[in-house]
Amino acid sequence: MAGQVRLGLQFSIVLIIAFVVVCLTVTTAGSIYFASTSAAREGARRLFGEITAKVADRVDGQIGDLLDLAGLGAALPAAGVPVSGDGAGHPLVPFMLRLLEQNSSLYAAYVGQMDGSFLQVIAARDDQRIRAAAGQAPDGTHFIIRAIATGENGKRRESWIFLDSAARSLGSAAKDDPAYDPRLRPWYKTAAVSASSVLSEPYVFSSLQAPGLTASRRAGSEGTVFGVDIALKGLSDFAAQQNVSPHGGVVLLDLKRRMLAAAPQLLAGAGKEPGALAELASVDAPMLRVLGEVTPGEAHLVASPAGEVLVQMTEWRHGSGQAIGIGLAAPFDDFTGPIQDMQARILNAAGLVLLVVVPLAMLFARRIARSVRHLVAEASRVREFDFSGTAPHASLITEFHDLSEAFGLMKQTIQGRTEDLAAAQKRLERVVDLGIAMSAERDHGVLMEMILMGAKELTNADGGTLYIRDADNNLRFQIIRNDTLSIRMGGAHEDPPSLPPVPMFRDGKPNHNNVVSHAVHEQATVNIPDAYDETRFDFSGTKAFDERNGYKSVSFMTVPLKPRGGDIIGAVQLINSRPHGGSAIVPFSPEIQRFVEALAAQAATALYNRDLLDQQERLMDAMIQIIAGAIDAKSPYTGGHCERVPELSLMLAEEACKVTEGPLAEFAFTTPDEWREFKIGAWLHDCGKVTTPEYVVDKATKLETIHNRIHEVRTRFEVLLRDERIRMLESMVAGTPADEAETMFEAAKAALLDDFAFIAECNLGGEFMAPEKVERLKAIATRTWMRHFDDRLGLAHEELRRYEGEPAPLPAVESLLSDKPQHVIPRPKDSALFDPAYGFKTKVPDNLYNFGEVYNLSVGRGTLSEEERFKINEHIIQTIIMLKRLPFPKHLSRVVEYAGTHHETLIGTGYPKKLAAEDLSIPARITAIADIFEALTASDRPYKKAKTLSECVKILSFFKKDKHVDPDLFDLFLTSGVYLRYAERFLKPEQIDAVEIDAYLG
Repeated sequence: MAGQVRLGLQFSIVLIIAFVVVCLTVTTAGSIYFASTSAAREGARRLFGEITAKVADRVDGQIGDLLDLAGLGAALPAAGVPVSGDGAGHPLVPFMLRLLEQNSSLYAAYVGQMDGSFLQVIAARDDQRIRAAAGQAPDGTHFIIRAIATGENGKRRESWIFLDSAARSLGSAAKDDPAYDPRLRPWYKTAAVSASSVLSEPYVFSSLQAPGLTASRRAGSEGTVFGVDIALKGLSDFAAQQNVSPHGGVVLLDLKRRMLAAAPQLLAGAGKEPGALAELASVDAPMLRVLGEVTPGEAHLVASPAGEVLVQMTEWRHGSGQAIGIGLAAPFDDFTGPIQDMQARILNAAGLVLLVVVPLAMLFARRIARSVRHLVAEASRVREFDFSGTAPHASLITEFHDLSEAFGLMKQTIQGRTEDLAAAQKRLERVVDLGIAMSAERDHGVLMEMILMGAKELTNADGGTLYIRDADNNLRFQIIRNDTLSIRMGGAHEDPPSLPPVPMFRDGKPNHNNVVSHAVHEQATVNIPDAYDETRFDFSGTKAFDERNGYKSVSFMTVPLKPRGGDIIGAVQLINSRPHGGSAIVPFSPEIQRFVEALAAQAATALYNRDLLDQQERLMDAMIQIIAGAIDAKSPYTGGHCERVPELSLMLAEEACKVTEGPLAEFAFTTPDEWREFKIGAWLHDCGKVTTPEYVVDKATKLETIHNRIHEVRTRFEVLLRDERIRMLESMVAGTPADEAETMFEAAKAALLDDFAFIAECNLGGEFMAPEKVERLKAIATRTWMRHFDDRLGLAHEELRRYEGEPAPLPAVESLLSDKPQHVIPRPKDSALFDPAYGFKTKVPDNLYNFGEVYNLSVGRGTLSEEERFKINEHIIQTIIMLKRLPFPKHLSRVVEYAGTHHETLIGTGYPKKLAAEDLSIPARITAIADIFEALTASDRPYKKAKTLSECVKILSFFKKDKHVDPDLFDLFLTSGVYLRYAERFLKPEQIDAVEIDAYLG
């Protein structure tokens, strides 16, 4: 600058060197401080971990020994010996005395029995408190034998024997009808119903006024429980001995946060000595107050009024649920004190170095040329866009001032532009990567989370919210994130926040009062530098939120989500932009806004496309279910079949996916697409039934087509009967006696009635039609009647085409029953049944239908002719043909297989392709079982009585035996309970009975 004082070159160099030394000193001291502090923190954490492990091992060992002793005492046969007299002669007493003598931590051992008898040995160890509690215990009492014996009359007597350290008697006492009953004590009741040793919660021993535990276990004798009491003083002493730090220590807690033991250092500051099992919250000691707010986890620093405290809380837990908390606390200054001393020494050493360096710098001032070389080197780095070197500082030396200033400005400008370009390129790459990822994502929740988190990442925003516009023109909260407040609501695999939506309209007018609805209405981004200075929108709710949470929402950016060519579907709102690497809140820059808008456009398109795909899938599912429902509704005989088979198939498939051993171990549906593919196949397994005529499915009699043609046959018999009556009257006119003519008429009438009854019986069908019945049928068919009307009048063109030759002159003689050419409907030769591409191997009848009367009445079994039976079975063929013509995408390519193979068998006898076992996938075999079992259990078939569950399982086992269904899946169907769960959902209560599944397994 003009007029600024310039310093000499030599003095300038000395000043610079001194400044460098000071900076290095400060940097070194700071680095050492932070590194040492970190090392101290890690060392303290390791120390905490080691002490915690030692204490936990001690707790585990002592409690484990206690439980073992309880189990050992319970295992002794002497535990079941009844307690009598004063108990001194009981065989269990020597064991108890030995037990208490060898373990100084044990307080007592005892056994309670079913009749209320009780034997206890107490380790008094001449403790005045225990002797006082015992009442009449003399000085020197080391052991006390207490016995409660129950006599034959139910009278109870309590005896006390006082022993010295050598187990010699010092005296005794006794009283009748003691109040103590071991059967009412928790240690007895809990152990009596448990198969293992049980552990009590810590409690205060009344005689010692010290905390302890009880372990008890049920003995072999019924109603006998052996117990052991242990005082926790040993644990307390051990915890106090642990050297944590000068002012730190260990505290042991129970589940109720009561103190079992505490190091004296932790009690510093407490007004008075806490009592036994005092609640942690009641002890007024600073270190313990800090521990009261700590949850189990690793060691970490906690701020307190006394400074930073390193704390850790862990739990020792017994299998019965009892737990002991192990807490450690120590002031962090205990570990960092030496570091501060080291800092002082470093600063002193730096001062000495500075005194030596300054004179030497004066001697090397003439080497100023190095500065020039430094500038040259910096220029070379800048030319290569390398800004890692130190930029030249403005110099007080007149000769270098202008050069240094110009060079520094140039480097800063180039570096700034380069960094801006690099940041812009990174943002652009991130936007592209997010766009690609969003286009590929299929999960709607994950996609929305990617949108919000991508926008937060681009802007380094502290928080953000994603809104989606619903059908009621409200903007509903989908995802909320706030890093500072640790708020995470909604997102992948989570329900959206249950917050009131933002209305797009109020009182029929657009809502411009809220910034989000305003941005959506205007279809434009709203960038607000400071919400507290904003007057266009209502931020009262935001300010109230800030006040409640100690937060301040400053900068806002709201971007609408608008797909190309569609309506706006929502908005993204970001809060509190921060510079990368910093925590200060800054406005959202226009450069970043453009990137977020680009991301929002891609995101909106991805969401819009995802919604379209989801809608298409839902539409497809609905159409499939409509088709299945239409098939069920088409015939009352199969109602609900197409709905129940998928449910049963999915239930069995879920169990098959859980199998880890055997032939089914390798089967599993691992993606939603595989489950959807299988479900669609199950829903469409009978879609070919839409082509099966109802009168074939519902055919109840042999002559039934659209109607039961037995009425036509009956009418012919009526004609024959009328002809017989006419013949009778004519013979009477010709002179035949009336009684003779009437006798002949009655005989003819009886023959006609008998023949019609026979034909009507044949029409009903059955399991077998004997050959002699067929011969009689054919004989009856040869009878004739006279037709006086043209049988081709009133017929449709297609039906007339089946009539051969010229019409017979009237009146025409007709057979009573006949198989006429017009009864036969030929099968089209261009049928897809004959297309080898489908691979059908089932036998196809020559004709499509044959309505011949004699032909149908001669059907040997049931009511269906060969053509009609094939027509019913043809539904699976039509299923395959129909589904093959549908352009299923790749992930649904096996729908045809799953839907079209449920009538195949494992031995190649099924239809329509006669596939072998190796050609049938697990899902296809599952659908086969589901199809058969649903048909067996269905109660909505009017042509059969509903079967019980056990009957259906038995019939299905025949299919297994005949290798028509997969035996492993059949066994899984039973062992997993699928058959019963299905029955409970879909069968009538009266159908459900007990099933002995073991008879059908293997």
